[in-house]
Amino acid sequence: MRKTVFTIGYEGLDLERFTLALTDAGVGTLADVRAVANSRKRGFSKGALKAGLEAAGLSYAHARSLGTPKAGRQAARADDAALMRKIYCEEVLDTADGGLALDALCDLAARSPTCLLCFERDPARCHRRVLAERMEARGFVTVDLFGPEL
Repeated sequence: MRKTVFTIGYEGLDLERFTLALTDAGVGTLADVRAVANSRKRGFSKGALKAGLEAAGLSYAHARSLGTPKAGRQAARADDAALMRKIYCEEVLDTADGGLALDALCDLAARSPTCLLCFERDPARCHRRVLAERMEARGFVTVDLFGPEL
C-alpha cells in the first residue's frame, strides 16, 4: 500500500483557510519543516500555529533540522530553485543528521497522514519539494495542497 505525504505553503492563506485545506485533505499531523518557525504572518509562528492546529484536532511537529539553511532561503527568495536545492541537499539531506531526520519524518508520515509546511505557495520553489522527492523514493506519493487564497 502506498503512503501519502502532503505539502503546503501558507503564503496567501490565513489560518482558517490553511486549517480547512489540511482537514479537508485528511491530514492528521503538520510537519513544520522551516528552520526558523517564526512568521510575520499572524497565526503562523510556532506557538500560535501549534495551538491553532490542536484546536482543530491536528497534531504539530517541528522538524527544524530539515529546514533550509540561510543561504538556501536566500536562493529561494532570489528565485533560484536550482541553487536552493543544491545547498539544501549538500548541507542538510546528504548529511548523517539529515538522513536521520528524514528517517524520523518518514516514520511519522507512515503513522499519521502528514503534511510538510513551509512558506512558499509554489512547491517547486521550496525545499519541501526536495523532501517529498526523497520520501517518494521510499514509497510515498506526494499531494500538494493549495488552500483558497485571500
